[in-house]
Amino acid sequence: MPDMLKLYKESIAPAMKEKRGYANPMEIPKLSKIIISTGIGSAFDKDAFAEAKKNITMITGQAAVIVKTKKDISNFKLRKGMPVGVIVTLRNNRMFEFLDRLVHNVLPQVRDFRGINPKGFDGRGNYNMGMTDISVFTEIDLDKLKRPMGINICMVTTAKTDDEARDLLTLFEMPFAKESGSK
Repeated sequence: MPDMLKLYKESIAPAMKEKRGYANPMEIPKLSKIIISTGIGSAFDKDAFAEAKKNITMITGQAAVIVKTKKDISNFKLRKGMPVGVIVTLRNNRMFEFLDRLVHNVLPQVRDFRGINPKGFDGRGNYNMGMTDISVFTEIDLDKLKRPMGINICMVTTAKTDDEARDLLTLFEMPFAKESGSK
């Protein structure tokens, strides 16, 4: 059993139940999946997709899929079936192992890191964050990295509100940045 899953079952779920006063254990929010994706676009050559697929597969430990367009979009010079990005969806043990590596190994290595943006919630309890550089992942060999690549990480929860999701991810030790009082 991954450490984060054990942490959820032993301390996070009871803490959420006590703080929020859930009557039914099924009401307690949980992390359902993590989606890692990158958009490459049509301007790059074909080996850019193969490299992105290989890199995301190494980061996640699960085979990534190349995403293709569903219809023609003339403004972006896209035709139906052209590759535009790479995506992988993590669930269960792989999801918790990735979250553990992200929180404890990757984010502390980011230069000038002051926490992740607390405004990445979508209004339905899901959190999105972007990373502009994948070289902070220990699985990536910097000598073999041909072009810079960024990724988007979407954490899908069963929480009904952003506040519940923020509490859940904070208990998962996600380092949110302190929000400044002035706007």
